[in-house]
Amino acid sequence: MKRIYISSLSLLWLLVACDPQSSQTNQTNQLPESATKPSGNVANCPKPSVVEVKASEEEGDLYGGWDFNIRKIVPKKDVIKFQTQHYDFVFCRGDSSWTVQPGTWVSEIPTNQTTEESLTQLANPKYQTIEVEGASYQYRVLLEPNPFPDFTEQPEKVIFELIVPESGEPQQQILYTLEQLQAAQIGSDLGLPRVTSANVVGNRIFWSVAAEQGEGFSGVATVVSYNPQNQKFAVIQPEKIQGVQITDIAISGTAKNPVLWMGTQYSAEGSPYIPAMGLVAYRPDLENLNSGTLNTFHIRNSPMVGAIPHRLLREGESLWVGTGNGICQVDWKTADSNDSWSCWRVTTMAKVPSQSPPLYPSLLSKDAIATIELETVEVLWWSPLSYDTRVGRYEVRYEPGLTATLEQQGLLREETPPPDWLAPAYWAGNNWHWQGERFVRGFDEVSLDYFGGGPSGIASNQFGFDPNRPSDTYAIRGDLELMEISEDSTTVKYFSAWVEDDSLTPYVAIEPLELPQKSLPNPL
Repeated sequence: MKRIYISSLSLLWLLVACDPQSSQTNQTNQLPESATKPSGNVANCPKPSVVEVKASEEEGDLYGGWDFNIRKIVPKKDVIKFQTQHYDFVFCRGDSSWTVQPGTWVSEIPTNQTTEESLTQLANPKYQTIEVEGASYQYRVLLEPNPFPDFTEQPEKVIFELIVPESGEPQQQILYTLEQLQAAQIGSDLGLPRVTSANVVGNRIFWSVAAEQGEGFSGVATVVSYNPQNQKFAVIQPEKIQGVQITDIAISGTAKNPVLWMGTQYSAEGSPYIPAMGLVAYRPDLENLNSGTLNTFHIRNSPMVGAIPHRLLREGESLWVGTGNGICQVDWKTADSNDSWSCWRVTTMAKVPSQSPPLYPSLLSKDAIATIELETVEVLWWSPLSYDTRVGRYEVRYEPGLTATLEQQGLLREETPPPDWLAPAYWAGNNWHWQGERFVRGFDEVSLDYFGGGPSGIASNQFGFDPNRPSDTYAIRGDLELMEISEDSTTVKYFSAWVEDDSLTPYVAIEPLELPQKSLPNPL
């Protein structure tokens, strides 16, 4: 019996998988290698403002206000604007200062479409346009045969279409096939593809293509290039990254020695953002574009703030990296040196009222342990007390720390060591990373898991969940200190506590990333 291409749950997820961040092209202004660093006028920079964390208004999305993924980078003479769904982070070139402003990003994808309208659009995707030397090129990527809107056919290949100026007929380029996907063992069915970025470098056009992931659906990470002069395509699919999603590309170097910088992530059904390899630098062999050298820069081997690079911008010798937890500027020629990185992290803060609110050791605890003894406290996360209401608690930084012992959550080592962008061993704090003194967790290391009980953290019952209420969690983002670990249990000190959400009003800030002056060995 032929496998039905899409389940009812996948249909819902397909409409989410075409996330506006992921599908929006990013025609960045790639400055020439010889360009000097722009020096802006401070007088034209925005004034500081207080921007409160936006309450999520969409049904079913409890965490929208805590989404700090960079969706677009807008470079201008005096400032660079990093746009998220609800906030703008504005870098003043004149004095290297930052301000947070209300968000100005506008989605290119309609949010009020019916299911029928969405399926009709998937059946005949709209062409997008990019300008090259004043001429318009139209492009799209689609499945063939196209299963939409009635799901009667199973796709066999992913096709890239390009309409060049003064031509009404599209040129077609096969990017990869179902047979290729299955042979690589990265999926059993072709996921819905999308163009995640489009760039013009010199007289060439580069696109990155990613695909829906989850329930067996996937795609092959692809960069496709087109040369208008000889009207030829080039398809780049490095084997080492074939199972990830490319979020964006930026290109540096020379025509004879180019470097393709790529942001990477995974996703799964209900989890739109999962960390992957971080920032990838790929230097292709020009005789064989799929053979070359590959280096990775991520939260475990570099100062990069944030696990998922969503948007990239090259300006001369600088590469800007916008993640889900902050922004970095790095000299791409010496990216392997920590001194070449300048990074700023996104944080949320709140002024503590005069009548200091009580602190609780876990999300659902009824027994207070202390009160906040600070004028301003860092707010780490928000979680609902019940999925039926939007009443919840904030997790806040609590430096004295608390201790929890997790039974039946011990250390698990694999026979084959994992790649360096993953934790060296599986344990209860697997989604935290070692930062020299403690295990820390950025905003984009929290998998939202809309279909599996919400974000998970340090909890006594980590693997079971009640569909009506979250687990009684000790920490979602609080720093961790590993006290004791065995194959059977783990004891951690977590530096956070919980407070009723009606007692604080968090606001968004951006501040320099501070790393320990002396890094200690990872206890794992």
